[in-house]
Amino acid sequence: MQFINEIKECVTVLQNGGLILYPTDTIWGIGCDATNQKAVEKIYTLKQRANDKSMVVLVADEKTIAAYTNQPDVKIFDYIKGIHKPTTVIYENAVGLAPGVIANDGTAAIRIVKDDFCNQLISHFKKPIVSTSANISGYPPPLFFIDIDVAIKNGVDYIVQHRQDDLTPSSPSSIIKWNADGSLTIIRS
Repeated sequence: MQFINEIKECVTVLQNGGLILYPTDTIWGIGCDATNQKAVEKIYTLKQRANDKSMVVLVADEKTIAAYTNQPDVKIFDYIKGIHKPTTVIYENAVGLAPGVIANDGTAAIRIVKDDFCNQLISHFKKPIVSTSANISGYPPPLFFIDIDVAIKNGVDYIVQHRQDDLTPSSPSSIIKWNADGSLTIIRS
């Protein structure tokens, strides 16, 4: 595996409640253990972000979603499989996650990652990971590693080396809400 050392470094940082700066299946993100409230609070502080704005949680597979929401409608998985763009789904009745990643209405934004690096990182860590854009709140999300503010780079515990030179255009994920009645609401396409 080409990035096994990166994975090991990230897992150690995440297990110790630290923050990582890493390439995701969309844009560069700041990550931490999505079940560790103190780590989540560090991200809010670093981004200078209001804590009433929830963050996206990345998971490696469908079965993990069932562990963190009481709404595992299997029809959503069929829907996601038909989409090629990374798509974050807002699920009702989030459980087992840090309060800082659960919205005031009890929902959580969760995305199954298809990116090899992210998927292996989450699989090795064995828990969901926060993914929030690597920017100070109110500023545009950086499209490339070179665009990330030095304050963000200095504020994390580990910066992943993988894909730092990648200049392939990227964009944030689509966001949909899977409602309890099985209907779908598109929030960002």
